[in-house]
Amino acid sequence: MNKTLRTYLLGLAVLISSCLVMKPEDKPTLFLIGDSTVRHGSKGMGDGGRWGWGDLIAAYFDTTKISVKNEALGGTSSRTFMHRGRWAAVLPQIKKGDYVIMQFGHNDRSPLDDAARARGTIQGNGNESKEIYNPITKQKEVVYTYGWYLRKFISDIQAKGATAIVASSIPQNNWSNGKVERNFTNYSQWAHDAAVQGGAYFIDLHKIASDHYDREGEQKVRATYFNATDGTHTIEAGARLNAQSVVEGLNQLKRNPLKKYLKTNTLDPI
Repeated sequence: MNKTLRTYLLGLAVLISSCLVMKPEDKPTLFLIGDSTVRHGSKGMGDGGRWGWGDLIAAYFDTTKISVKNEALGGTSSRTFMHRGRWAAVLPQIKKGDYVIMQFGHNDRSPLDDAARARGTIQGNGNESKEIYNPITKQKEVVYTYGWYLRKFISDIQAKGATAIVASSIPQNNWSNGKVERNFTNYSQWAHDAAVQGGAYFIDLHKIASDHYDREGEQKVRATYFNATDGTHTIEAGARLNAQSVVEGLNQLKRNPLKKYLKTNTLDPI
């Protein structure tokens, strides 16, 4: 085979392989929705040195095969994310074959109708509801349970032909007798139940991250993953640990729906 022919065949192979590369519009997207523990600040760039785990999780995925889009919004609960415009902006972007991981709970514990935020949800996973006057919108509003809102997200996602994954809330930097306080266990149970009822996947992120914190100990966790003034939002190292915990949770599933998109070495991708 002469040099000219070899060059021609090599060029042809490169051309063919480039045509086979997945076009950006053909790639599925992993959407993340939640509060500031998923995305801190307007740009998700570590505002004030605090990061959400969703700001760092793309490093664990092969982004030539899947796009990662962090649409979480600080200050939101499952209720306000749904009813104050954020979900209306995200839902039309979701297409068949996409994935959505949701993590709410921190702000769902807030009051239902306070003048500051009016963002709380009814505790539980049932169909209970309460009509309130919302001092923010200055309108009457029917508020449902935390689990009801999660199930509504799941239903909307599945109607798009996408896959829903529910994650429980990350722990806060609160300790008692040398153990991190597992202060979202009720919400973890309600999130689990909502996922099961809705036919979604469930990651007990609260337990996984709390177990990591306990193994590393209070002194190291306080010094390494949080700053001295904020017990809810992690610094970059803490967000990375929580992102790793999400991946760990995915890999614990009987069938990880995102397995083929994860990098081979998912424990230390950076």
